[in-house]
Amino acid sequence: GSTCVVIGVGGLGHVAVQLLRAMTPATVVALDISEEKLNLATDVGAQYSFPSESGTVDVVRDLTHGEGANVVFDFVANQATMDMGHAMIRPQGDQVLVGVGAGVLPVGLTTGAMESAIRSPYWGSRPELIEVLDLARTSGINVHTEVYSLDNAPEAYAKLHRNEIMGRAVVVP
Repeated sequence: GSTCVVIGVGGLGHVAVQLLRAMTPATVVALDISEEKLNLATDVGAQYSFPSESGTVDVVRDLTHGEGANVVFDFVANQATMDMGHAMIRPQGDQVLVGVGAGVLPVGLTTGAMESAIRSPYWGSRPELIEVLDLARTSGINVHTEVYSLDNAPEAYAKLHRNEIMGRAVVVP
C-alpha cells in the first residue's frame, strides 16, 4: 500500500525506479518535465508517470486517496521540485533530496506533514554499494547511458544543461 514518488527520472531517477521495483512492493510514481523521460520511467517499471507541473500534487494525492506519498525521492532538488515534494508527502513520510539543485525548504512543526522527515544523503555505505551491485547483477537493473569521447565531453555537458540526456552521460577517454 505504500507509494513512492520519483521526481526527475532521466538520469539517476530511472535507476531509482528500478531499485524501488526490485526491493519493495510499493507503487512507483514517476514525475518529469520530459515526455521521453516519462516513457523511459514507464519502460523500466514505474506504474504511473505524470508531467511535473502545476496540479501534479493533486494528482498524487488523488492516486493515494488523499493521503500523499510515503516517500518522495527528488533527483532534481530545485525550488519547484522541492516545494512539490514537500506538498505531497503524507504524515510520517520522507522527502529525500538526491539532486544538487539550489532549493531550500522551511523546517518547523507547522511547515509540512506532521512527523515527516527531510534528508539529503550524498552517498551510502560500502555494504549498500555491494547490495546495489548484487541487485544489478541478479535483478536486471539497467543503467541507460549515452557514451561520449573525451573530445566530445563539451557536447555531453551542453546536452546535460539542456536536459537532453537520456539516462547517464559517460565520457570515455
